[in-house]
Amino acid sequence: MLKALSYGGLALLAVIVLVLIAATFRPDTFRVERHITIAASPEKLYPFVSDMHQFNRWNPYLRKDPASKQRYGEITAGPGGFYAWESESLGVGSMRIEQVQPPREVHMALEFVKPFEAHNQADFTLTPQGQQTVVTWAMHGPANYLSKLMDLLTLMDRMVGRDFEDGLQNLKALAE
Repeated sequence: MLKALSYGGLALLAVIVLVLIAATFRPDTFRVERHITIAASPEKLYPFVSDMHQFNRWNPYLRKDPASKQRYGEITAGPGGFYAWESESLGVGSMRIEQVQPPREVHMALEFVKPFEAHNQADFTLTPQGQQTVVTWAMHGPANYLSKLMDLLTLMDRMVGRDFEDGLQNLKALAE
């Protein structure tokens, strides 16, 4: 019995070591992306992704913690548009609109301070398809070791991807 437990323990330890080693060979960048088709034009949807006040009408993270402290910059829409949050459950971070291509693209710098530091990009792409628009929400950036480990276990895509899906559903309900 004791021998079987020690073999089981060694096997578990070997699996953990292999996962930790495999994480070191993961890509140095990550990308999480989701999309949805909405019955609205890019012109109608663009303000919802290019203005921080409008973004927060459908932001899935703000809905997770409505008590979070929010701070907006002097500019909230278009290049330079700024929004920051501080939350017990969501941490501390900010978003700044860096580049836009009305009414098709919005690119943001996404900075996390807590619970861990990260410097990522968030991109929104609005692609017309007849009377509808495909809205794509993506986040990408450098992958540190913890990110690589999470990516190996598909945690990053599942966690963030699910939030993106919720947010896009919120946007769809708001726009339609």
